Amino acid sequence: MGETLRWDVESTCSSCGLAMAVCGGDLPDELRSRLLSERGRARLRVSAPASSAIIMRVLRAELGIGLGGVKAVLGQVLSGQYSGTLPEMELLARKLRASGIDAVASEVVD
Repeated sequence: MGETLRWDVESTCSSCGLAMAVCGGDLPDELRSRLLSERGRARLRVSAPASSAIIMRVLRAELGIGLGGVKAVLGQVLSGQYSGTLPEMELLARKLRASGIDAVASEVVD
């Protein structure tokens, strides 16, 4: 499995048949918003007891955030409230499991 997320979009014009494919590094905000709107959110959950230091290390490495920001995210993760797209949460859960933390991503049912 890959260590980063990847995105791509393909479309075909129904009139002329012209096809176009676009892909890139970071998911553009408008596409991320569309994914969340169409597919819903997913939550990252960790099983207690979990090492806050290990979780913070993984979050800082994966999210590229500083110590102040990671403390806020840690609180959301520990309470089961940290959410995003399912691929984002699955990647974080996989990284946490590789560091010895029991973590899962689950879709949020409204």
